[in-house]
Parts: sequence; C-alpha cells; structure tokens
Amino acid sequence: MDISQKKINPFGSSRVDTPFQNHIDFKEVYKNEFNSLKTTLKNIKFDSNHQSIGVSVVGVAGSGKTHLMMRLAKETLKNNRLLFIRQPNNPKFVLYHIYNRILESFIEKIPNSNYSQLEYLLAKSFTKIIIETFNKKQKLNIREESIAKKLNSDSLGIYNLLGADGSEQKRKNWAFIEKRTIEWWSEHYGFAGHSLKIIKGLIKFCSYSDENRRDLVRRWLSADELEPNEIKSIKLENWSDDIDKEEFSLEAISTFGKLSIVDEPLIIVFDQLEALKYNEELLINYGEALKEIFTHTPNALIITNLFPDRLEYFKTYFDASIIDRLSQLQITLNTPSKEYLKNILNLKAKHSKLNIDSILNSEELEELLSQSSIRKMLNLASDFFRYKVDGIELPKTTQNIENELKEEIEKLKREIIYIKKELNIKDIEQKKDYIENSKIIHYINTQLQRLQVEFSRQVILSDSDDIGKLKIIMEAFSFVKNLEVSDFRLSNKTLPEHLEIISENKKIIIGFLKGSGNLFTNKIKNFNTLVDLNEDTNFIIFRDSSEPVIKSKVAKEQIERLNNASNGEFIILDIVNRVIFELFYKVIVDIQNLDFDVNLAEALHTLELKFHKHWIVELLKG
Repeated sequence: MDISQKKINPFGSSRVDTPFQNHIDFKEVYKNEFNSLKTTLKNIKFDSNHQSIGVSVVGVAGSGKTHLMMRLAKETLKNNRLLFIRQPNNPKFVLYHIYNRILESFIEKIPNSNYSQLEYLLAKSFTKIIIETFNKKQKLNIREESIAKKLNSDSLGIYNLLGADGSEQKRKNWAFIEKRTIEWWSEHYGFAGHSLKIIKGLIKFCSYSDENRRDLVRRWLSADELEPNEIKSIKLENWSDDIDKEEFSLEAISTFGKLSIVDEPLIIVFDQLEALKYNEELLINYGEALKEIFTHTPNALIITNLFPDRLEYFKTYFDASIIDRLSQLQITLNTPSKEYLKNILNLKAKHSKLNIDSILNSEELEELLSQSSIRKMLNLASDFFRYKVDGIELPKTTQNIENELKEEIEKLKREIIYIKKELNIKDIEQKKDYIENSKIIHYINTQLQRLQVEFSRQVILSDSDDIGKLKIIMEAFSFVKNLEVSDFRLSNKTLPEHLEIISENKKIIIGFLKGSGNLFTNKIKNFNTLVDLNEDTNFIIFRDSSEPVIKSKVAKEQIERLNNASNGEFIILDIVNRVIFELFYKVIVDIQNLDFDVNLAEALHTLELKFHKHWIVELLKG
C-alpha cells in the first residue's frame, strides 16, 4: 500500500500514560524482568506474614517502565488490584493525594467485566470473610444457609443475589453481612481509628445499586463532609471538620491492604517522580509517606518507577530504612536489542496494515534502531511517517542544517561583518522555533483530546491537589514572567486551600472549594471576611462543575456575598476550563519528568498564545 494514502500514523502513540490504557505490546521485550515482578507478587501471596515488598524498576525516560506496568495490569487484574499513583504536588497532603489516586484506580473496570476493581476487591473479600465466619459455626440458620449457597457459587453474586432492590430481604441480608464483617474485623484488627467506619462505608457501597447513593459513598470515602440529607440517605456518620486527612488516608490505605489479605496482594505503582527534584519539601514528605505505607500496609507489591540516578539522589534526602524498603528488589530496563526494537516497529506497522519496508529505507531503519530508548525510536519513526505522508519537515534535518551553518559561520566569522552573522543565526533559530512549535502544538492537541476523555469519566478531585497543580503551573511561569507565588496562610481560621500570586500590578488570592455541609459554609464565610479586610487584593474561589449544587441557604448567601464584593468572585469551573487547567499542569510536569522533550519556556509561550482567554492566562497578565 502507498503510505501517502495512509493518514493514521502507526507510530503516533509512543507512550503509556497509565497502566489501564491499551497499547500494542511485544511481550518478548523485558520478559525476564516481567517474570521477576510476577514471582515477587506470588512470594507476597504465600508469605504467612503477608509483608509488603518494594521493587524499584529503573530505566531512562522512554524505556518502557509504565508500559511494563500496563502488561502487569493486563495479566493480573482478574485476580489482583493494581493502583497507579502519579506524583504528588502538595507537600502537606502527600498521603491524601496517594489515597485519592488509589480510589481513582479502584474505579477502573476489570477487563471483560461490568465490575470495577473496587467491586471485585470488596465482593471477594467480604465473601471470604462471611464464609470464614460460617465455617466456625456448627449449624447455620436458614438465612445463613441461603447466603452461603449464593456466595459460594459466585462472589460477585453479592451484588445481585441477595434480594431485589429496595426489598426487606435485601436490607436484612446486607445488615447481616455488615454485622458479621464488623465482628470479623474487630476480632482481627480491633476498634481503634477510622477503619471500622471505612469498612461500614465500603459495605454500604456494595449494598447500593443506585448510582446516586454510590456516588455519595465515594465522596464520603474521600473524607468529604456531606449535606445532612445526603449523609442520612446513605446511613453513615459524617466526618468532623477537624479530621486529619493525612492520618485518615494512611489508615484507609492500610484498610485496603488488610482486606486484600483475604483476596490477593495489591499492586501499588508509583510513577512520574522525576519532577519531585524541583521541590525539596515535597520530596522529603513523599519519602516519609512511602515509609508509612510500607510500615502500615500489608500484602502489597509496591513498585517505584525511577530514572537510573534517582535512587542515588533519594539517598541524600531519605534515610536508609526508606531506601532499603523502596528497593528490596531492583529491576533495570536496558535498551532492548536491535532485533527486538525492529519487532516493535513491525508490530506497530502491521497493526495499521502496513509493511515496515514501505515506510522506511535501510538508512532510516538503522537510524531508528540506534536510538537510546524505545520512545525515542518511536518518536523518530513518527517524524519519518509525518514527513512522508504530510510533508512535515524532520526536526533532525533542521538540526543538521543548523550544525552545518554554525560551522560555516565559525570559519568565516573574521571575514563576514557582525550583522550578517547575526542575521544568519536568526534565520536558523526561526526555522528551529517553527519545528519546535509544531511539535508542541501537536503534543498539546493530542493531550487535550486524552484529557477530554479522561475527565468525561469519574475523576477524584481534591482542593489540595488543585492548589498544588496551580502552584506548579505558576512557579513554572515565574521563570519567564515577573511573578511571585506563595502559599502563605492568611488566617488561623479554616479557609479554602489557597495560593497567593503577586505580580507588578496586582495581588490575587486563588482558592479551591469542593464538598458541602458546614465545612463548606465555614470556609467561604472566613474567606469573605478576608475579602472585606483586604480591598487591595483580588479574591477568587473555584469550584468544579462536577461537585453537587450548593443548597444550604447560608452557603448560597456567602457565595452571593463573595460575588457582590468589588474584589471577589466565585467561579464554577466547567469541563472545558477544567481540562485546559489540567493540560497546563500536564505539559509542565511531562517536561519536568522528561516525558516530553522540548524547551519549557517555548511550551509555556505556546500554551499562553493558544489559550489566551483562559483564566490561567488572565492571572499572568500584569
């Protein structure tokens, strides 16, 4: 087939963003390394102490670390739960970030199933707990015999075999399961802390088939305070205003680990950690969070994806106990052989019904196979394809031209007047900028589409995460603009998570405020007090459109009060503005993590031009 007729680029997708994606996988690559991970997982399962084990997967950017996690997900999700943790961004809420990413992973569906990871874990765990309590009894009553029969045949039957929705039979059966499970938990782990409340919440989640109630339980599991009518409808106890979300998150993570002991080991994957080096406080707190997870969470394979120099770098910040747990086993991903690399190219081409020889000549193929990582090879293959099909000039060709011209300029600099040399350099830089800018725009458009899909589904949002994202965005822009960013606390009173942004002409306080109930009302009321006392400062609160509508009369009055202030505004962040906000953050973090190899200043400039009406760009204006 003439590739000029083929518009779909077979090499256009060169990276795996999460293990839950679906990419072509040549399984011979890193086969032994993959088997080491599976063996370690099996060792945890058969360890009588169910002790968690840490594995460091080490490889350069683009070597296939996250791709390997995708393979692990595909082969294990029917039995194990895989939880994917992107880098934290707020030093004060590292564990809470990790916990919310765990909840987000739990929402992912099991392949070829209508059930999520969380539903699998809870069904299998609660079923085994109930059966274990039955086995200790000499004789079962009629209800116990009925439940045992249904659950023995299919653990997922816990969701639909215990009675019709809304029926008295279903209510009594679930009340029985809750009673027995809590007895079992108390016998094994006691009554202290939040764990019993979390177990009750998980049982409520299982017992409800109504998605609205399930959504309320999900919000409750994030330690969000609910409105009185909401909390009453799910028959749970509301969280108090002063709950320590870091302490709560650690206990919740530990609870999932303990539940998994009666199921299968958890797989917890920490990825995209390179950018932590830009924030020392965040890095140190991340290390402490990992230490706490290893100490309190049993039955987990804890994988940390790292660049080759990261362990050495971590040693300057983490104590030896963290490093030892982090890398009980170290797996190194070296660049595969040229034979394997060519097989990857062939698989990609065949998937688009193309032959590699119809795309590349021998010199181009050799150049591809000489790249230092799988991603670099695929990116260059994508450039070749776009050049031949769409006529987009090759970046490497431009680089060669630049080098040659620089050599000529160096040789002739004594013979050419200064201004001519400058003009030549300017021409070269303009050409280079054009190629760089095309690359950035293509990347932005691709990521924008992916984020639109991601945020059309359920995503676990938190104010602490959002303010952390905004801080990283603004700190990146502060290198190219006259900006000062501070998370200085404005008051000892309870406030929305907020950030102070100072430019030459203005000062703005940005807050994020989700949730509902008394905590929401108290935070916005205290925020409004500061608005009244600081007329020279602009105050904005953002609330995501996915959050429930505020119904409290007092809360609505406080929102109106903020909007009526000359220096205040309450803004609902709709899906379009949310996705662009996430895009700014993702582009910056991907560059910091070396997942996107372009100049940061040029990428920021491109974002600013492309989204010149977005609220982030408005914040940047003096």
